[in-house]
Amino acid sequence: MNYCSRSVPAFVIAIASCLYASLLESTKAYSTLQVQVPKELSNRYGGYDHRDSLFGISPYGGVIEEDVVYTGNDLCLGPVNTQSRSNGQPFVLMVDRGSCTFVKKARNAQDSGAAAILIADNTCQCKNLDVCTLDEGTTCKGYGAFMSDDGSGTDITIAAMLMFKQDADPIKDALKKGTTVRVKMSWPVPNPNDHVELDLWTRLPDADSTDFQIMWMGVQRRFDGTVAFTPHYYIYNGIQAKCRTTYGKKICDSLCTNEGRYCAVDPDEGLDHGISGVNIVEESLRRLCIWDIYENDGTGPEFFQYVRGFRVCDNELNFNNTKCINDAMDRANIVEQKVTKCIEINGGTEMDEQNEKLQIQVEEVEEIDVGIIAMPFAYVNGARIRGVLNFGAVFKAVCAGYKHGTQPDVCGKCAECTGSEYSCVLKYQCPLKNADETTRLPGNHPLFDFYIFCSVGTILFMILLSTNFLKYV
Repeated sequence: MNYCSRSVPAFVIAIASCLYASLLESTKAYSTLQVQVPKELSNRYGGYDHRDSLFGISPYGGVIEEDVVYTGNDLCLGPVNTQSRSNGQPFVLMVDRGSCTFVKKARNAQDSGAAAILIADNTCQCKNLDVCTLDEGTTCKGYGAFMSDDGSGTDITIAAMLMFKQDADPIKDALKKGTTVRVKMSWPVPNPNDHVELDLWTRLPDADSTDFQIMWMGVQRRFDGTVAFTPHYYIYNGIQAKCRTTYGKKICDSLCTNEGRYCAVDPDEGLDHGISGVNIVEESLRRLCIWDIYENDGTGPEFFQYVRGFRVCDNELNFNNTKCINDAMDRANIVEQKVTKCIEINGGTEMDEQNEKLQIQVEEVEEIDVGIIAMPFAYVNGARIRGVLNFGAVFKAVCAGYKHGTQPDVCGKCAECTGSEYSCVLKYQCPLKNADETTRLPGNHPLFDFYIFCSVGTILFMILLSTNFLKYV
């Protein structure tokens, strides 16, 4: 069988799965969007329906509450000068949906100084024609837009939301008339108790996920065992992807294990060289077993040590090299025999039978809207943390996931140390706050007047003493 006939079924279904999962993800917004002013636009129970972006950094557990500035265009030609309209104050920039990517709009909004961006959809969904007015020359669409990353969104640090046309049009009309429109954008995290669940989804190989896990390994002790981390790996269903015939014959070759049951996309797009889909599935299973054996109530020090040690194996030459893998396990104090036994008792990877651990991953992919285009990503207490996997965003979301009054001390110490959260948690001090304290004028202190009085008095006394002393020299 030639290359195309072997690879097309799996890759087609993988691409379809990406798009479908992302479309599902777009139907769910964990944030809220409300209009506070003017009153006639604010009377919306539960806020305005919208779509969150799959890029950028949202302030989970926080709120953006600012006036809206409307550009009057799609912001595809570059940043705009909003100084006259924002009066130098923080603002949310509203732009039209148009001819460039969502990421480009967000980048231009960010460079314009916006705290966040609202993108006004210019197309009605067919199901909303009773409330949405079509622009002249346009037709409705049977599906809504979803704000995916175009592959360049790692530099976006502001939040982005998409408003549906029927909701955005009245806001634009008000802004065109000079009416002040103020919105409140919030990103709540469920916080039922004094324990937080952190779930990480990734698809190997993944340098960003590895970096995050190594960072998390270094700081998780600050949470005193109150955060339970759980790793998840994207494995797709080979049976649904037609990677085996009705007679059980495997036809996707190096993409799948267990005779076509569990598959992974080939990371280097070459079935006859480099890292294969089988290698990805096997390494994912190995890590699932390591986690199962050494998870230690969600802290898993040996697991994180293995992830760090495996970096030397994370290349075409060594990804499936037994010696490299075993060396990484030895450095992490992991007993290789225990891991091998776990793999075998769960069903292995060779036989045409179900592997319990891989089956769980496949079912989780099918049951939740994983939005795999944006991998890696995290969930905190079941709430999706959107955008790039940023330590600061995840840390703030974790801190917001505690019931009020139960946060560990590190949250109060570092949650507001914007941009330096990792350094703050690691060293248990915020370099930004320390800098502020170092450069703060004494006048900010309530005893400033007394301080000045004593200082000036001491200087005058020394001058007088020196003058009188000189008379006798």
